[in-house]
Amino acid sequence: MSSLSRELVFLILQFLDEEKFKETVHKLEQESGFFFNMKHFEDEVHNGNWEEVERYLSGFTKVDDNRYSMKLFFEIRKQKYLEALDKHDLSKAVDVLVKDLKVFSSFNEELFKEITQLLTLENFRDNEQLSKYGDTRSARAVMLVELKKLIEANPLFRDKLQFPNLKNSRLRTLINQSLNWQHQLCKAPKPNPDIKTLFVDHSCGQPNGASTPSQANNPLLGGAVPKPGGFPLAAHPFQPMPVPVPTPLASWMSNPPAGTHPAVSGGPLLGSPPIPAGFKYPRTPPNPSIDFLSGDSDHVNRRTRPLGISDEASQASLPVNIQPLSFPGIAHSHTFSALDDFPKSVAWTFSQGSTPMSMDFHPAQQTLLLVGTNVGDIGLWEVGSRERLMQRNFKVWDLSKCSMAFQASVAKDAGVSINRVIWSPDGSLFGVAYSRHIVQIYSYHGKNDVRQHLEIDAHVGAVNDLAFSHPNKQLSVITCGDDKLIKVWDATTGAKQYTFEGHEAPVYSVCPHNKDSIQFIFSTALDGKIKAWLYDNLGSRVDYDAPGRWCTTLAYSADGKRLFSCGTSKEGESHIVEWNESEGAVKRIYQGFRKRSLGVVQFDTAKNRFLAAGDDFSIKIWDMDNTQLLNCIDTDGGLPASPRIRFSKNGTLLAVSANDNGIKILANTDGFRVLRASENLAFDASRTSEGAKPVVSPISAAATSNMELAERVAASAMNRDTRDHGDVKPRIAAEDANDKLKNWKLSEINEPSLCRSSKLPEHSKVTKISRLTYTNSGNAILALASNAIHLLWKWPRSDPNFSGKATTSVSPQLWQPSSGILMTNDMPDVNPEEAVPCFALSKNDSYVMSASGGKISLFNMMTFKTMTTFMPPPPAATSLAFHPQDNNIIAIGMDDSSIQIFNVRVDEVKSKLKGHSKRITGLAFSNTLNVLVSSGADAQLCVWSSLGWEMQKSRFLQLPSRRSPEAPSETRVQFHHDQTHFLVIHETQLAIYETTKLDCIHQWVPPESAAPISHATFSCDSQLVYASLLDGTICIFNAAHLRLRCRISRAAYLPSSVSSSIHPTVIAAHPQEVNQFALGLSDGSVHVIEPHASEAKWGVPPPPENGSTSNAPVTPSVGASSSDQPQR
Repeated sequence: MSSLSRELVFLILQFLDEEKFKETVHKLEQESGFFFNMKHFEDEVHNGNWEEVERYLSGFTKVDDNRYSMKLFFEIRKQKYLEALDKHDLSKAVDVLVKDLKVFSSFNEELFKEITQLLTLENFRDNEQLSKYGDTRSARAVMLVELKKLIEANPLFRDKLQFPNLKNSRLRTLINQSLNWQHQLCKAPKPNPDIKTLFVDHSCGQPNGASTPSQANNPLLGGAVPKPGGFPLAAHPFQPMPVPVPTPLASWMSNPPAGTHPAVSGGPLLGSPPIPAGFKYPRTPPNPSIDFLSGDSDHVNRRTRPLGISDEASQASLPVNIQPLSFPGIAHSHTFSALDDFPKSVAWTFSQGSTPMSMDFHPAQQTLLLVGTNVGDIGLWEVGSRERLMQRNFKVWDLSKCSMAFQASVAKDAGVSINRVIWSPDGSLFGVAYSRHIVQIYSYHGKNDVRQHLEIDAHVGAVNDLAFSHPNKQLSVITCGDDKLIKVWDATTGAKQYTFEGHEAPVYSVCPHNKDSIQFIFSTALDGKIKAWLYDNLGSRVDYDAPGRWCTTLAYSADGKRLFSCGTSKEGESHIVEWNESEGAVKRIYQGFRKRSLGVVQFDTAKNRFLAAGDDFSIKIWDMDNTQLLNCIDTDGGLPASPRIRFSKNGTLLAVSANDNGIKILANTDGFRVLRASENLAFDASRTSEGAKPVVSPISAAATSNMELAERVAASAMNRDTRDHGDVKPRIAAEDANDKLKNWKLSEINEPSLCRSSKLPEHSKVTKISRLTYTNSGNAILALASNAIHLLWKWPRSDPNFSGKATTSVSPQLWQPSSGILMTNDMPDVNPEEAVPCFALSKNDSYVMSASGGKISLFNMMTFKTMTTFMPPPPAATSLAFHPQDNNIIAIGMDDSSIQIFNVRVDEVKSKLKGHSKRITGLAFSNTLNVLVSSGADAQLCVWSSLGWEMQKSRFLQLPSRRSPEAPSETRVQFHHDQTHFLVIHETQLAIYETTKLDCIHQWVPPESAAPISHATFSCDSQLVYASLLDGTICIFNAAHLRLRCRISRAAYLPSSVSSSIHPTVIAAHPQEVNQFALGLSDGSVHVIEPHASEAKWGVPPPPENGSTSNAPVTPSVGASSSDQPQR
């Protein structure tokens, strides 16, 4: 949210408080999170309204945000618990204990046990620590003092405890100023205007008795029929051009056409809006600071520019979300330097995982890109911070509510493609049109918060296009499909409002528009017909042929004044033309297409200035006012024959589909500035949160970067002397990117003083660490040695280590219970080096499942006692994984290449999976996709359904040619935080795979001179990958692209006296601290390593390169296409 929007919230809070809307005030405080009302919080605590206390707090922090927040919630819930005990309401006390306090048990189990024991006391004051507990009122007062201290110390409440110093009724004052401004614009202002509403702009009415045009003279509203060939959409028609359309254009008719057009069905009929009287171009005060947004769909986003600034100056210096509006008589400069303003430099290349079919940038957050693919996947990307925020696979939300035709279609073939993804005008919703019957509408609530909103069984067959519109000021969804129909749906309820019939072929595209308060829809069909519809039951008002007479799409310029179409014929001939709306004639035909396009050409418009189309493995660019091709760019290669393209709403970024499921983001100078601002804000956000629990996608500040940046640039533009522009040579954005790349330097850590490391206490019987993990609480490390002994190091709570978490600053204890026993696995009578150790820790750290070539053992982590043993070899267990939803279900990989799904509770093998040819070396569950991924010594990956345990897909790793395929090796897997991608670790490579298609997204192969990889793991937030090599080197990568950002030599953590044959065998990442990891070595030692205190992180992320950032071989997804139905 921009700073101005934030200030508006404060103004609304002041207004609501002055009007005594107390509940609404506190609700807005909580939902916005801008101001924490300490007085309201104190009142609720004193009154014991604990649900309201937590609800209000939740708008500002969550339990696990940081230690202050955790302590805050704990004190509140503890007081709630003690009050229940004080009233001897044991059922409520137990309820609080289980629902509210149990969440803290994983952080301090001893404290939770002590709290639980209070249930056994007649009076909890018998507990020594609670002996001074008074009555409820005094206890709340004492607690409140502690809560206020925690809130004031919590960085999440910084700048939120003080309300801005505002004059009384500030919002009313601003509204009055606006009304005065509107009154000054009146043509004949009255001395004492009567202002009765704020819903519409004020006007004193027309002078000299002028009146609104009558309906009788308005052809769109049932008046006189215009002359044949008329197309009265434009208020100021262009002069007729000599180039006619192939067939005469039917006029917009006041009565239904002669052809049969059935009445609209499915909803109430909404009347046509009148055309208001008024000035076409009202007077505008100098240098307005408001965007005047009009237009009712995603296809149009009109904007004004300040008067008094030249076109050249406004192009160069206006904020990125304000674009110049073309007025009659004002022409753009047509020098070739205009191409500098086109986004043509590659800023980033990434893989969606399947072939992109449709893309759309968010209308306000310019760096948010929505993507739909040929397998029904939806992706949401923050291209500034280079994060995938969301990935959804195709799923019917409620099949029982869909038509029988759709249910039968899905049962026969479940494959589905996306034909269109599009944002609503305000960006609060987005729609997805599928190749099978349905449309899904999602609501967007910021970051990665995407929720199901509506699912509509819209058409019989494919839904070919989708758009949003505002007829009668209500948001509607417009769809078209193979059933030759266009339908309009209420975007809130999903109720059908209109059905337009009249096309004689499948409807290919729709383009809603608003001109002079008249709402209408253009549609195109596969027979080349273009029709136009008002929101009434009178049938189509236009019926003419488009050039190419097949797949045609329509789009307006950003100011909504110029109409263009792009079409491809069945023979491959493509056309882009501009239409003369008043005459229904083609005004311009743009040149530059090859004779035969290799697919349906996609096009888009930008800045009231550029036309762009994907054709001939490149992007072709035209100036709107020049029919000759302006330029052709191939983005350094890698484009398909007819790439799909989409501009951001301000035209500074361009998304282009690429080969191998890729998408390239192109930018101009302003676009690179926006991307850098977004990336920097994301980086700053991640730095400020290093003391708290890390966030998976650190873009909380990035979503507002565009508007904030726009305001800063706008202020600069307003104060700049435009005479200096001719003396300044603009810097090419690509040069900035190249300079940034050249200036970036890999962080090399080659001595102990450059990082913090700690060697943990050793055990005399251990000679090699085979497996290593942190406990889920982060306060201990568990290791399994090659001789089957388990070691557990615990960090004590102390003054220098208040949290008790693992750290290099405090030495842990090599912990054993008072009995002195060790957790030791059953060992077969073979060489320990031949056994394959494996273990898996339960989510609550209570027990560990482990094996070292013999029976599988289940140990109690508190007592180290063996709870049970099972599954004696052969075959021996080589990999273990707990089911994410049921700790009683375990996946067990065997050395005979099978996988057994075992239920511990009933001691029964539920299923046996076969697909590998060598022993299983890695297992990982996805708790969102309901799949198990396995890897083996055969270098094969398999994906299994965890519902029916059938294999869904398998793929072999692509091993480098220099490696012998017969050499023994282990392949391990670990899921990314998003649960849809996973890391593959093999001695020859690291790779990131997309799960559903098993596509390799990114890959890193060590140079031939480098040592093999011994192990690797994601950081706790999946933003980094830690990898250890057999020569002792530690490599740290950005997980998004597997690009190296930091390298640690063995000299940084091992003294020179240690033999060079000693090397890391396993690496583990701290579950809460992003930059901490632990190494298990071949000599039995364990080292914890963190960045130097002055750095706090491992190196600097490498900047984007022009072109692909990955050398991964990616397998393309091939979608079937029909010869009868065009590929979109």
